[in-house]
Amino acid sequence: MNPWRPWLLAIPAAAGVTLTIMGQRLWCKCGTFWPWSGEVYSMHNSQHLADPYTFTHILHGFLFLLLTVPIASRVSPTVRLAIVMGIESLWEIAENTDTVINRYREATISLDYFGDSVLNSMSDIAACTVGYLVAKRLPWWGALLAFLATEAALAAWIRDGLLLNMIMLVHPVEAIKVWQSGG
Repeated sequence: MNPWRPWLLAIPAAAGVTLTIMGQRLWCKCGTFWPWSGEVYSMHNSQHLADPYTFTHILHGFLFLLLTVPIASRVSPTVRLAIVMGIESLWEIAENTDTVINRYREATISLDYFGDSVLNSMSDIAACTVGYLVAKRLPWWGALLAFLATEAALAAWIRDGLLLNMIMLVHPVEAIKVWQSGG
């Protein structure tokens, strides 16, 4: 069954309005339209539609599928998808608060991070949704392998990933920070 319904777009739209009210830029202050920004150590990171961290948001969808397993038999697939999109939207709002932005600057290698553009946040919510829908179609072992392969690829490519990012936000490890900085 296809859980997609047009009213689900209200969830990221509400997040976009909230982020705009919070003062987040609609788009990169450079003014140039770039759908992809591959350099994580630049002012363009988290400012365009997609960047290497987009893959971590796909992994959010994998994790949120797992998180919603206990309610899967009690709610419709559409409601479950709405819950996943709602959780990701709440994360995008929280991630763009001064508290979390400052935490990224203090505890991670994201020294110049000033939050996501609104359109990047919308793209992140879409990436999470795609991740959820992909993980839902995979057998559990396939989802686990895809998750681990993505984490390994991100660690090799940008010296970061979803799990490393979570560790550094919650309980920073100096050795990880040195490694991420290229040391």
